[in-house]
Amino acid sequence: MMPIQIVMLWAYARQRCHGAGGWNDEGSVVEKVILTAIFAALALGVGAIIVAKVTAKANSINLN
Repeated sequence: MMPIQIVMLWAYARQRCHGAGGWNDEGSVVEKVILTAIFAALALGVGAIIVAKVTAKANSINLN
């Protein structure tokens, strides 16, 4: 069961979109490509940070 705040927020958003003419799913291809590239770059950045931290931690382990 969802909290009442989420239900009310969803109802408000639906009412506002319906009053504005409904959902508009027509997005430009360029916009979608740019957003995809931004998210891919962010994912690569996060992956590089994680690899660097794991590698540094692994190198700091003393095996003697």
